Amino acid sequence: MTDQHTTNALRLLQAADDFRAGLAGEFAAVHGISVNEFMMMLHLERSAANRLSRVDLAKRMHVSASTITRMAAPMEKLGLVDREVDGRDARLVYVVATDAGRKKLTETLATFSKRAGYLFNDRWEDEEIVQFAAMLRRLIGGTGDILA
Repeated sequence: MTDQHTTNALRLLQAADDFRAGLAGEFAAVHGISVNEFMMMLHLERSAANRLSRVDLAKRMHVSASTITRMAAPMEKLGLVDREVDGRDARLVYVVATDAGRKKLTETLATFSKRAGYLFNDRWEDEEIVQFAAMLRRLIGGTGDILA
């Protein structure tokens, strides 16, 4: 038997996995990108300078810098992201969303928002959604609200 904290954490993971799985199919079919590519572009768009070093992007996405390099390469070929070398230190390279990448992100965000609506609107009252939002803010309190 598991305790309530463990059960809640497992349910949170299950809900996230279910939501991600639904997104993955629609993102691939409609937009031609993966959920991880969407997340990369979202992090870029929500960063202070609309660009991030591969190391900072890796930290935000909880992956290795080499994973970011492997993810960014095909996105560069598609014209969704580009590389920008730091003017003062040529060793520092930033990942930057292109105009095409920002357009793709806008389109994909519309799909994301539609799916989020499906997730909450048919099961939750407005007051419950507000309470849940407050609980989620507390849950991520230590990491910062970098995507909202």
